[in-house]
Amino acid sequence: MAQSSPEEDKQKEMEARMMREQVLRVLLTPEARQRLTNIRMVKPELAKAVEDYLITMGSQGKLNKALTDDELKQLLASIQKPKRDFKISYK
Repeated sequence: MAQSSPEEDKQKEMEARMMREQVLRVLLTPEARQRLTNIRMVKPELAKAVEDYLITMGSQGKLNKALTDDELKQLLASIQKPKRDFKISYK
């Protein structure tokens, strides 16, 4: 087996990223894609999890239309771990 060069690895990585972007263009409305881009800047691991989920659902044929921004918000709320609320009472 021949070792691939760093340039080839980088090229393959770019092609994979472009494929993901094309699939997400089909699965998300422009507003939802923008929200996912914003999330990627702050929480890249959450954005990757959402992308993986959407790509899986799309490849299984479970998404029959592009997700809107509101639907993406609902998906994000269900994926994110619930935040803990702390109540401090003074006596």
